[in-house]
Amino acid sequence: MDRIAAAVILMAIITYLPRVAPMILVKGRLKSRFLQSFLYYVPYAALGAMTFPAILRSTGNAVSAMVGTIIALVLAYLERGLLEVAIGAIAVVYLVQCLM
Repeated sequence: MDRIAAAVILMAIITYLPRVAPMILVKGRLKSRFLQSFLYYVPYAALGAMTFPAILRSTGNAVSAMVGTIIALVLAYLERGLLEVAIGAIAVVYLVQCLM
């Protein structure tokens, strides 16, 4: 039981430090425009890195997954709504799966 409690405490400290360290180390507003823009895009990059591999494995067929992804990216680039992008990608994946 002592090892489990120690492991939980250690994991809590390790996950808490990256959240608190920037507040402790950086006093005031960041002056570097590069650092501000870098930190602005980090959540999007992390989300993309976690999501993209799952997208490619979601259909069981890499070809239909890639075609659906490309269609979704094109529709998003054309500033369609989220529902249109999702339905368009799903429809294209379904059609590709039927043709294969």
